[in-house]
Amino acid sequence: MPSLHPLLSGFAPVWALTGVGYLVGRGGLLGPQAEAVLSRFVFHVAMPAALFVMIARTPLDRFANPSMLAFAAGTVLATVLGFLAAHLLFGRGVAERAIGGMAAGYVNSANLGIPVAMQVLGDASFVAPVVLFQILLVTPAVLTVLDTGTTGLRAALTLPLRNPILLAVALGALLSASGWHLPAELNRSCELLGGAGVPTALIVLGMSLHNRPPATGPARYAEVGLTVAVKTLVQPLAAYAVGAYLLHLTAHQLLTVVLFSALPTAQNVFVYAREYGRGTALARDSVLCSTLVSMVTLSAISWALA
Repeated sequence: MPSLHPLLSGFAPVWALTGVGYLVGRGGLLGPQAEAVLSRFVFHVAMPAALFVMIARTPLDRFANPSMLAFAAGTVLATVLGFLAAHLLFGRGVAERAIGGMAAGYVNSANLGIPVAMQVLGDASFVAPVVLFQILLVTPAVLTVLDTGTTGLRAALTLPLRNPILLAVALGALLSASGWHLPAELNRSCELLGGAGVPTALIVLGMSLHNRPPATGPARYAEVGLTVAVKTLVQPLAAYAVGAYLLHLTAHQLLTVVLFSALPTAQNVFVYAREYGRGTALARDSVLCSTLVSMVTLSAISWALA
């Protein structure tokens, strides 16, 4: 059984870079518009480059396996619950519901999934299908709803042509399906550019903590608490139920699926919320709180299923 201490090595960079971002924002080092500018850089430049390279080099059939069915079931349930809770319990608009659903079901599969999987499972091969599933299926669906709630249905129909994330996903999938590879120099350039995405997003997340608006009452805490509970408890439990009782996965497969389902909310959700100007506080607090809670839940899952 892995102890809590080794798992902390995967979380340490998240907290460190978020802390740096807070200090940068508090000190006003980059000026009053830095948060907005860096957020747009992540959304329009760095993240598309990272997603393009990741998908282009990964066979698209990687997520066609029984384990992914269990993971997908947990993701869909958590996302739907987050969406419905934002609507029925907190009266949010369409765009905020999309952020609520994504915050409840979109896992931090890359920069946290890889170190956690290596520590607990000994390999990180399940990262690729999880990333493909979230990027190729979950992200386009949520961004479409988010765009519809922000700009209207007519504008949402042109979303694939206007959104750099979806354009990068489509181009990467096209290269992966064709078997064609970028020239080494261009591929390296995209890798370098994409490598700036995660650290910059965490810096922006930390900057957003400075001068955060005061709490608006119990409803805000209840919404964040419910979102985090769905993310860290309901999603892995649903994946366990489907994997154990419907698909009869092996012990190792079940541990892998539940572990990945219990990963905290990805900082991508905050980037999307910040870009569209909807549900930013919920996304930010869900990322931070779920990351803190998941340090305990991931250790408990490792102890119970390893």
